[in-house]
Amino acid sequence: MNLEDFVAVSGLPGVYKMAANRSNGLIVEDLDSGKRKFVSARKHQFTPLASIGIYTHDDTEELDTIFTTMITKSATVAPIPHNSKPAEVISYFKEILPDYDEDRVYLSDMKKVIKWFNFLNDRKLLSIEDEKKEVVKEEKKTKKAPAKSEEE
Repeated sequence: MNLEDFVAVSGLPGVYKMAANRSNGLIVEDLDSGKRKFVSARKHQFTPLASIGIYTHDDTEELDTIFTTMITKSATVAPIPHNSKPAEVISYFKEILPDYDEDRVYLSDMKKVIKWFNFLNDRKLLSIEDEKKEVVKEEKKTKKAPAKSEEE
């Protein structure tokens, strides 16, 4: 799962694909219509989804790991809408990430994660196969790297 190209823009609903970077903002692409628009850095803040983590008792858990867990558990624990009752959202989030830090992870954070997941999953932009391919590529690179260094 590659979340590098997806950004959340403050003041705008949903998730966007980053099309280009400019010195005074970003050009983002709407995932539904494909239309591109300039978003000023003076008015908005940009958060790449790949850089987001959820606090746990020990450390943080990356968003792509949480999304992977949500995909694998979707057979037993169906994803819920982000605007469900607070008790349902908390219960669902405990199923997905049981060791999240209750003091630092708020209900609004849980709703955002669920909303982003549902948004990307409905558009078939999330898959576990991509992650498996990346792991295989990284394993091949690490196996090739020592062979090159021994020859030199």
